[in-house]
Amino acid sequence: MRKLYSVLGIALLCASCSKDDVSKIIDPIVNLIYPDKAVATDPKVLGTVGEVKVYNGGYGSSMVQDPNDKTVFYLLTDRGPNIDGTEKDSKVFANPMFTPQIGKFRLKDNVLVFESAIELKNKNGVKLNGLPNPEGKGGSGEKALDTNGKDLGKSEDGIDSEGLARGTDGSWWVSDEYGPHIVHFDASGKEIERINPWTTGKKLPLVFAKRRPNRGMEGLTITPDGKTLVGIMQFPLYNPSKDAVKNSLIIRIVTMDIATGNTKQYAYMMERSDLQAVSEIAAVSNSTFIVLERDGEYATEATRGKVFKKIYQIDLAEATDISDPNNGDKGRLFDDKSVEELKDATTLAKYNIKPVTKTLVADLMTDIKELYPHDKAEGLAVINSSLIAVCNDDDFGVTGEGTYKSKMLPAIGAVDKNSIYFIKLKTPLK
Repeated sequence: MRKLYSVLGIALLCASCSKDDVSKIIDPIVNLIYPDKAVATDPKVLGTVGEVKVYNGGYGSSMVQDPNDKTVFYLLTDRGPNIDGTEKDSKVFANPMFTPQIGKFRLKDNVLVFESAIELKNKNGVKLNGLPNPEGKGGSGEKALDTNGKDLGKSEDGIDSEGLARGTDGSWWVSDEYGPHIVHFDASGKEIERINPWTTGKKLPLVFAKRRPNRGMEGLTITPDGKTLVGIMQFPLYNPSKDAVKNSLIIRIVTMDIATGNTKQYAYMMERSDLQAVSEIAAVSNSTFIVLERDGEYATEATRGKVFKKIYQIDLAEATDISDPNNGDKGRLFDDKSVEELKDATTLAKYNIKPVTKTLVADLMTDIKELYPHDKAEGLAVINSSLIAVCNDDDFGVTGEGTYKSKMLPAIGAVDKNSIYFIKLKTPLK
């Protein structure tokens, strides 16, 4: 059966490709040949704001490859098409009724072909939305407005989905930038359970409620044995406040035993404090992972040397568990300072805290054959020890502050689209 699948896979991916237009990136496990890049087919228009088209794309906040059909990739949307408002901490939603969803894409003839979507729903089967949560229920302090400036209010069914993992039973785990929440959905997208700092039973440590608005739990993965969820925050927590953690490089990783709900926490050191920081985490083994760290800039040939989008392998095995046994709202303290206030590796060492080990494995500015033109590299997948995949969030083809504009990629002069880039690593993952 595997031999037959391999032959069919090669035929599927190379049916209309000549030797000149396909780079032979081969997955030796199933003998599939991947292109350097696959771009999604033109998405439908979701609506317009003025003369600006809002596309029914928006996928790529996270990515999972199907374990049984390697030509299939599942890409996650975030909360829906929105831009920054002119009012502090406000967002302008083009389609307030948008339902966050998981898109199924098939890699065919070097193209990502959209096949179907799994819309996320609550326990009663009602579709979720992307509106901010109420205070006490995961509220981030953000204000949602429609394009006419009307306050859209709050919703307990709101989720700003950013991290995606698939259970061995075909169910889904999604993390978000509100609560933060980790939500378990069945294969059809219906909620099974919701885990956050306030739930009874399984819960996230209370300190995670201090996430910076729009910088919540950006990455989520599940270990290969299917037993442990691993989530990573995008940015240092505002713990105890924004001013107190200025220039901090310390981001928290949380692990959760799925069966018991027991958690551990680790410190991840980001490279620079001016970055958008971490966009994704994907499991390599039960203790090692790859992490995507980036800025929010577009690269052009003139600026590519200044743009930062790098992938690191990390190992939790020797890192210090920084959990607070008392589950205080500031977490474990060191001379009355939060972990975030320690700010750098030198100060962590003073308190005998070992962050996760970290090794560079890929740089999107040098390890992709063509110029990487996107601002938001956000999804990762480990295909095998020498091959990984990276996808971008195209933001539904829109951007702006106060006014909607088409999201144009400066390097190619075209509207952003979902793409997957396949990277053959110089050094295999361990």
